[in-house]
Amino acid sequence: MSASDLAEAPSPAERRPSPFLWYGGTAAALALWFLVYRGLKPAAELVTGLLPVARESRLGEAIAFFLYDTPKVLMLLSLIVFAMGVVHSFFSAEKTRAFLSGRREGAGNVMAAGLGILTPFCSCSAIPLFIGFVQAGIPLGVTFSFLIAAPMVNEVALGLLFGLVGWQVALLYLAFGLGIAIASGWLIGRLGMEFWLQDWVRELNATGGCCRPAETRLTGPERIREGIASMKEIVGRVWLWILAGIAVGAGIHGYVPAELMARVMGAEAWWSVPAAIGLGIPMYSSAAGIIPVVEALLDKGAALGTTLAFMMSVLALSLPEIVILKKVLKGRLIALFVAIVGTGILAVGFLFNILFG
Repeated sequence: MSASDLAEAPSPAERRPSPFLWYGGTAAALALWFLVYRGLKPAAELVTGLLPVARESRLGEAIAFFLYDTPKVLMLLSLIVFAMGVVHSFFSAEKTRAFLSGRREGAGNVMAAGLGILTPFCSCSAIPLFIGFVQAGIPLGVTFSFLIAAPMVNEVALGLLFGLVGWQVALLYLAFGLGIAIASGWLIGRLGMEFWLQDWVRELNATGGCCRPAETRLTGPERIREGIASMKEIVGRVWLWILAGIAVGAGIHGYVPAELMARVMGAEAWWSVPAAIGLGIPMYSSAAGIIPVVEALLDKGAALGTTLAFMMSVLALSLPEIVILKKVLKGRLIALFVAIVGTGILAVGFLFNILFG
């Protein structure tokens, strides 16, 4: 190739697709998403009707639930994660620490819980992010408000609740979930538990987690690519949990009598709320995996407060999360954390059952 050919060859920047192609392609993909989503119900009914199973039978009910909910949840999750991946491209661990640093308790708890909904909180950054918060001078209680809200009141849980059981339940879940995060963090801060951190926590420098540096500036198409990458990563990581959750939900929907569910998890059974929390703590699931179970429980007559208490305990107090926290907190602080958050969830469960029972 001659020097003139090299000079005429387009640069990598010139070969990049126009931003308008990215925006137009994204708009077309969203239009296709809505078109497919509207056809999921009739498609599921059509496929179920072609099977050698009576539609009104228990197995037919379970199959129809599974065939409809599987694409529905996966499509909702993909859309939500893509949108929040774009939003997350404006945030970073460093920006979050800088925003919360120096905030006093009270207002700091409110801001930290609110940031917990939007800020990327991947498992690989949990420990360094916690350490970074402590070393940045952020009060321990404010840090806990963030750590409680991030897994429990995250955008995936809210988006799927909105799509599957309605905006009223999603809004109530948001309000009470944030209330638990704010009140629990404030109480932990008031008790002065800093000396119950693991000794090595104060000796390490914060690494800033695995998230993108704060100073990175992205173009519109790059933010869209961030959303696509986030969607691929998260959906690829949790789709098995989603199928497992939908399978459990389908079994409940098809085979568990509504009368039995009302007796076991109804508002009249006072012990159902603590039992649901006790059942949820040993479990491990993402929000996407547990919400199909929540949908099936509510369809079968389980009380709203009992069902949401179960969901909150799975997301905020799961045993794997407690094991991870053991790396940075001493046993007494973990026990206090579980007791305070568990009491808040218990109160929410009872309150919801009284209001909506």
